[in-house]
Amino acid sequence: MKFNDIRKMAKGMGVNTYRMKKADIIHAIQHKENNIECYGTDRAEFCNEDSCIWRDDCLVLKH
Repeated sequence: MKFNDIRKMAKGMGVNTYRMKKADIIHAIQHKENNIECYGTDRAEFCNEDSCIWRDDCLVLKH
């Protein structure tokens, strides 16, 4: 997903994205959705969340 699309999604959830990096914005979105803030962390190696919208990008980031 493109950075501006992620920012737009976050802003729609009431997240202030000013000066935030992509990973931080995604963590804020995950938090708002009551999900584990796991994007780009070591947890990605053991991720079973096949329906996660961040999964493809996250797995590329960790390899």
